[in-house]
Amino acid sequence: MSFSKLVSLFLILHLLNPTVVLSSSSLSSSNGLSEIPKKFLDFAKRQELVDWMVGIRRKIHENPELGYEEFETSKLIRQELDKMGIPYKYPVSVTGVVGFVGTGKPPFVAIRADMDAFSMQELVEWEHKSKHPGKMHACGHDAHVSMLLGAAKILKEHLEELKGTVVLVFQPAEEGGGGAKKMLDEGVLEDVDAIFGLHVAPDQPIGTVASRSGPLLAGSGFFDAVISGKGGHAAIPQHSIDPILAASNVVVSLQHLVSREADPLDSQVLTVAKFQGGGAFNVIPDSVTIGGTFRAFSKESLLQLKQRIEEVIKGQAAVQRCSATVDFYENKKPVPLFPPTINNKDLHELFQKVAGDMLGTDKIKDMQPQMGSEDFSFFQEAIPGYFFFLGMQNEDSPPLKYFRSPYFMINEDVLPYGAALHASLAARYLLAAEPKNHSPLENSHDEL
Repeated sequence: MSFSKLVSLFLILHLLNPTVVLSSSSLSSSNGLSEIPKKFLDFAKRQELVDWMVGIRRKIHENPELGYEEFETSKLIRQELDKMGIPYKYPVSVTGVVGFVGTGKPPFVAIRADMDAFSMQELVEWEHKSKHPGKMHACGHDAHVSMLLGAAKILKEHLEELKGTVVLVFQPAEEGGGGAKKMLDEGVLEDVDAIFGLHVAPDQPIGTVASRSGPLLAGSGFFDAVISGKGGHAAIPQHSIDPILAASNVVVSLQHLVSREADPLDSQVLTVAKFQGGGAFNVIPDSVTIGGTFRAFSKESLLQLKQRIEEVIKGQAAVQRCSATVDFYENKKPVPLFPPTINNKDLHELFQKVAGDMLGTDKIKDMQPQMGSEDFSFFQEAIPGYFFFLGMQNEDSPPLKYFRSPYFMINEDVLPYGAALHASLAARYLLAAEPKNHSPLENSHDEL
């Protein structure tokens, strides 16, 4: 059966059987469900599979590519899927790849990895250091791709465990490029009932996971403001309208907009990280540019904060006889606002069962909401989704550097855990999903 026919079949079957719910009885550890995570982890720890994932990760690390430029990364992914006999759709959102493992029938569940690197010069001296100056996998996306391919191999070797279809989402441009939103707009999740994603955590012990139900990561936005006055010589400031003074007052006033509440979910963050004005010691400039980011744990708070930022900037500028324009990149950036990452309650329960069966309940950490943002949240706005962090710090090793550091490193021992968790969550979700309506045509089509 051709791939185009497979995709059409997916659409037809899902329209006939669109809604899936998780049954509390089927989420139990009966009928051998609790053995799946252990079995998958044992499989993922086989030396040949570990070596394969490590090799893929190192190839990607050596050749980092920025958002929507992941052509070689995408090519490597497609080559490995071809070797496994896994059909896929390409290109999706420029460089994205979407694969399919399972029966080709509902229910559909997705597991996602981001592919892009970061604009940074790597300072780690090792055999597989980035070969492209100014580009580095400083956030672990190379490991994420390797783990998702590892999950694909596990699932392909355990098709008997799949009672539906797993959609493999290899996403471009997570680092501010809005790749998730672009994939969503292109219909990647139209047939999918739930989606899972993960991120490595350098500050958590290996073999542990951390997450929570509800808001996990903040939504975020960016702004630039140009505050204009009247330039002149510093010796006669009375003949000028000083935009630096106005911009300084704006920055102070902006800090009063946000609050750190006892409940982290009520907190907001606003950071002015750019302040550019003037180029000489004795010249008052005509204008000053400031810029920064703002964050909150609900979209409503985010929009309210956005409105107040503009009001404060323009109002404080006017107090100093200056004018101001504020740009929130609504017509420039692919996504002007990232929504908060909010985990589905039912999927949280499933995650706890799967992770507990695989790692032990003592290895599941309840994570406090963090002000970082993640474009996985766009997927969660469309369908139930769950995002979690996977520890990779060895107890007897020096502390790993945090994300966005030029010294960031991956502990490759983490790869089997990520692959097995991806595969187990997908397989257990499909086994727990009970279609509300059964299609009479469901058994009349060939499987993948």
